[in-house]
Amino acid sequence: MNRTEVTLCGIRLDNPVIPASGTFGYGREFAEAYDINILGTFSFKGTTKDPRFGNPTPRIAETACGMLNAVGLQNPGVDKVISEELPALAKVFRKPVMANVSGFSVEDYVYTCEKLDKEPQVGWLEVNISCPNVHGGGMSFGTDPKAAAQVTAAVKKVTTKPVIVKLSPNVTDIAAIARACEDAGADGISLINTLLGMRIDLKTGRPLLANSTGGLSGPAIFPVAVRMVWQVAKAVKVPVVGMGGVSSARDVIEMMMAGATAVEVGAANLTDPFACKKIIEALPEEMDRLGIAKLTDIIGSAL
Repeated sequence: MNRTEVTLCGIRLDNPVIPASGTFGYGREFAEAYDINILGTFSFKGTTKDPRFGNPTPRIAETACGMLNAVGLQNPGVDKVISEELPALAKVFRKPVMANVSGFSVEDYVYTCEKLDKEPQVGWLEVNISCPNVHGGGMSFGTDPKAAAQVTAAVKKVTTKPVIVKLSPNVTDIAAIARACEDAGADGISLINTLLGMRIDLKTGRPLLANSTGGLSGPAIFPVAVRMVWQVAKAVKVPVVGMGGVSSARDVIEMMMAGATAVEVGAANLTDPFACKKIIEALPEEMDRLGIAKLTDIIGSAL
């Protein structure tokens, strides 16, 4: 067995490193920079039933140790993802891919997940009920245990592949929401999405983002993410995928000690396209330094 190998919902990964949705597109651009088959897998850009242009600009604002984004789920819609993006991806990526799905109603989630579930290259469905940058959907499903369970149960009825529900940190009791998803049939939980934040232009006195608020990502949120992964890993029996401010091999190991089976890397990909490659290459050396024989030995060790 490979020292860095893990198994996520029954599917083997060469390593636990997964570029997070929204930071890796549909993989093709990064495939021009390096062989993306070194990744455990990646979560492709948040996909909705219909095409979305996204929010008005400006959509990005820098902040200390991170960034705010309010892109608003810009994507070509599930039909074009299936007809154009997945065939193009198959030419450069030979592993199962994680399909990230967003919606504005339970019916939206069901429609999109049912379609993507039939695609051979899709290994997991990451159901995003936690996007803070859209109105009338996204995060509204992830802040209430009943609503989260409703989406989870509805998606599970029309799918055969593992369903991983992506949770929002913008709640008071994330463990309760994770348990509700597990009880409704979720095969895994991923967290955290971005923290709701805001910046103001001192010259104009107006918000820097056209959407006013946006999602905070980057190293600033890492301790919050570790805490929430730890809380959820204690609360559920299904695998947990941790993310939030991860930018190094040491961060990956810390997140796994908190209870994550696999770890997604987000904003780091936007500042360094080779971030995930560097993390994967650094993992064995970091494991040697810490006396870790294999990564599966440390999952949840802090619990």
